[in-house]
Amino acid sequence: MRGSRSNSLPGRWEMIRAELAGEDAPDMLALRVELELTEVTYVVRFAGRVADRGTYTLDGPTLTLTGTEGPNQGRTIPCLLQHKGDRLRVCYGLDGTAPAEFATKAGTQHYLATYRRKA
Repeated sequence: MRGSRSNSLPGRWEMIRAELAGEDAPDMLALRVELELTEVTYVVRFAGRVADRGTYTLDGPTLTLTGTEGPNQGRTIPCLLQHKGDRLRVCYGLDGTAPAEFATKAGTQHYLATYRRKA
């Protein structure tokens, strides 16, 4: 594992907003997603069921996910991460390209998600 890791990053995070390719995701989808982080693994749950699982590395604001189970198994997804207090923003490069900013645009496969720490 490279880089430094914030001791407050691991935990459960509930999605409160998301957008893909410049379009807002419907609340009925976004509000059912939970991200759980440990020191080296991640689990994504949709409506309480595991939808994706893998490992990650963090190097400054660069987060790299490596899928081990689910639709992203065998894929590496570069991300941009911002963590402030009980908020977490992640811009996922679903097409394998690293996002340069916390924004999505039509014609790209960048997914921007905002999470709130679960109590």
